[in-house]
Amino acid sequence: MSSHGGNPDFKSPPDGCDAHFHVFGRPDRYPYGADLRYTPPLAPLSDFLATATKLGLTRFVFVQPSAYGRDNRCMLDAMREVGTKKCRGIVDIDEDAPDAELARLDALGVRGVRINLSPVKPFESGFAPKLLPRIARLAARCAEIGWHLDFLTPGWLTSELMPTLKKLRLDFTLAHFGMLQAKSGANQAGFQQLLQLLREGERHCWVKLTGAYRVSTAAGFTDVQPLARALIETAPDRLVWGSDYPHLSFADRAGSVQLWNLLGKWAPDEATRRRILVENPQRLFGFS
Repeated sequence: MSSHGGNPDFKSPPDGCDAHFHVFGRPDRYPYGADLRYTPPLAPLSDFLATATKLGLTRFVFVQPSAYGRDNRCMLDAMREVGTKKCRGIVDIDEDAPDAELARLDALGVRGVRINLSPVKPFESGFAPKLLPRIARLAARCAEIGWHLDFLTPGWLTSELMPTLKKLRLDFTLAHFGMLQAKSGANQAGFQQLLQLLREGERHCWVKLTGAYRVSTAAGFTDVQPLARALIETAPDRLVWGSDYPHLSFADRAGSVQLWNLLGKWAPDEATRRRILVENPQRLFGFS
């Protein structure tokens, strides 16, 4: 399905935000990294903005895709085109990047760093501890400048990282429902741990209602609804929505409008949608 396909069931309230999407430029200008997980499409900013206009969205959070590794130029160039009043960015950088580089990125509108593992990485015993030095180093540096951490990890790893996530003293986001699979239901242990994380302590955890197709095995992604509604019931002030444009390996299964309409089913109440689309991203990403 095209990202433009279909009609939206509702329009965004003013200042609505797509909090997770990617752009891809021409490979001769923006070469890909060596470790490709998928075949990157050509997905220019203009194409994304056409869909955003259709949905009524006017604020945007660019997320560095894995295909570019830690070369953030494509995303940063698109951010410059949009301007810092309307957009923010989440980069992938080395944990020991110079302070001057972080300051440069901050001035461009960057507000977070990815902890990005392949969401389909198979279980690997003892893998979680290998991530801890990067998490600890980036957490300390991001806390100093008011950034957050953005996690994309397979569901088994999300669960294994729960003790670490509970100890974080800065905001962090979990992409794609924490990659906890919908077929296991809202009562699965990992998802219950996530709900507890959202309820308790200093409540630094945020969840992205993104990539339903990444956690679903049902037609129309209907099996995701119990997870989405449990999250909305538990912590409506800690959720953001994103299209995950251009949908990469899933582009033949869903488009941005279809995923947008899912949000209307998960959150039929306009006030709740306003929190998810406007108020929450405004606080998390620092929109004025």
